[in-house]
Amino acid sequence: MSVTDTHSFDKALELQPIDATRMRGRTQPDWANMVGPFGGITAATLLHAVELRPDRIGEPLALTVNYAAPIVDGEFDISLKAARTNRTNQHWIAELSQEGDIKTTATMVFGIRRDTWSDDESQMPSAPGPEGLAISGPPLPWVGQYDMRFVENPFPAEDAQPSQSSRTTLWVRDANQRGLDFAALAAMSDIFYPRVFLRRGGFFPAGTISLTTYFHANGRELETIGGDYVLGSAHANRFSDGYFDQSAHVWTRDGALLASTHQIVYFKG
Repeated sequence: MSVTDTHSFDKALELQPIDATRMRGRTQPDWANMVGPFGGITAATLLHAVELRPDRIGEPLALTVNYAAPIVDGEFDISLKAARTNRTNQHWIAELSQEGDIKTTATMVFGIRRDTWSDDESQMPSAPGPEGLAISGPPLPWVGQYDMRFVENPFPAEDAQPSQSSRTTLWVRDANQRGLDFAALAAMSDIFYPRVFLRRGGFFPAGTISLTTYFHANGRELETIGGDYVLGSAHANRFSDGYFDQSAHVWTRDGALLASTHQIVYFKG
């Protein structure tokens, strides 16, 4: 990619103002999933929409995205409302629609971070470095935007056997080593394939309904990571009645927790 080219991630995040409360964007083929765009790029776009607001305060603390209906290729509109602004935090409500039909809703909390006592109680799993591991992943457009190197339980083959563990651990970075920011971290927090694929051994219809991401790092921490690898690990908690939830964490190489996520997923089979 030349210095004059727009990175595919930044192109997907491009938004043009319509009026004081609405912005317009367009889906990008590089970020296509099996049905519609990759959920992580949708989450990142909604977060970025608030980042662009001149009345936004602080940095992202929490993001919840509810995937109400599939997004089709083409233009979409994002409407934003600052539900409440306090001294140190701000609450936002967002809706993504196409031709007036709401496809995704979201709530976000931004806040002013303060220098306080800190400690990482969550521990990064022991893992070999990424340099000796092979790049792998399913043949989907959005997957090609990342350099994924699995430590355990990569995307299962069609003839895979059921697994007793739902845990996957992998190193990941942008394929072109774009620097990490909050929008990129929001997208990376959704790179984990549905845990039912691993437990059942193969592909089953599944889709995220609601995803919440908590941002533990501040902007300065993300800047120091640059385009380096981060370590992600995900596992499920319970499968029942056509739904399951999965939790995930993302760490730096030296074990600092960047983000934690939780999502509820619909599945068949």
